[in-house]
Amino acid sequence: MSWQATVEKTVTGLGLEMVECERSAGGLLRVTIDHLSPAEGQPETFVTVDDCERVTRQLQYVLEVEGVDYQRLEVSSPGLDRPLNTPAHYARFVGVDVDITLRMAFQGRKKYRGLLQHGDRAEQWRLVFGEPGHEQALDFQLAEVREARLVPVINFKGRQAQPATPRIPKKPDGDQTP
Repeated sequence: MSWQATVEKTVTGLGLEMVECERSAGGLLRVTIDHLSPAEGQPETFVTVDDCERVTRQLQYVLEVEGVDYQRLEVSSPGLDRPLNTPAHYARFVGVDVDITLRMAFQGRKKYRGLLQHGDRAEQWRLVFGEPGHEQALDFQLAEVREARLVPVINFKGRQAQPATPRIPKKPDGDQTP
């Protein structure tokens, strides 16, 4: 079994998904993990430090048993700009903004940002972009894509941000009238 298959089997055996796995010339083995797509109606779960630690410990053991040579192991989450590599990744993130870089330029451009949708035919995807009322659509197949990543959404108010409530300053002691 190849080292990639060993890593993937170990990660999936722990109930997680292997998003990417790469090996550098310096002996670094980098594994990116994510939770599986949630069931319908279930909230999205995010990779925690405990998940990374659990995978690291299991991989260290398995890679030693399998005789896989590496100098350093790095296990991490896919981050806010998560890569989309497989048809399952694309299907999971339909309706989300993505950045796509094509292998060959289309109408003088390789990079597009827009809303990911299913295409009209099997194995086809659509990216809708442009100003409201003047949207354009780009139909593509995965073989035409060099790289695709989620557009990072940063919300400093937290995942479940509540509407802000106005704060009424307190009056100094002794004066309680509004």
